[in-house]
Amino acid sequence: MEKNHIISVLVENEFGVLARIAGLFSSKGYNIDSLTVAETTDPTVSRMTIVTHGSDQIVSQILKQLDKLVNVLKVEDLQEKHLAREVLLVKVKGDFKKAVAGLEAKILQESGVTTILEITGEVGDLAKNIDRLKKVCEIVEIVRSGVIAIARGEHAL
Repeated sequence: MEKNHIISVLVENEFGVLARIAGLFSSKGYNIDSLTVAETTDPTVSRMTIVTHGSDQIVSQILKQLDKLVNVLKVEDLQEKHLAREVLLVKVKGDFKKAVAGLEAKILQESGVTTILEITGEVGDLAKNIDRLKKVCEIVEIVRSGVIAIARGEHAL
């Protein structure tokens, strides 16, 4: 059975690492649904958060292949033991206030015609928020950050 997996990968912060990892997915025919990369507290190490989908067997294969790459330090499928969020920036026209009532939406900019909102939440919740906005105003543009995730509790990657 296919399901979404969030894979956390610690990598050496060096030129070409992202290309090698993307190339691995591409060469094997695996899809990357979301990808974020940023430095950790150690500037020589970056964390990649990759969202993909597939059976447990396929994801297990992805994990093994990632772990073999030279600049990869550690790989983990976060499964159910994580907190995940995504940031959505959305530019709207019209009266959006009813749609965002009760949401953790932040107004970043208001002009005479458009408003730019920031909404942070779980991926499924953001999709619902977009649907709510579409019902009451015109969506001009959407930008999504991609999923970021962190292990729960004292466990660290």
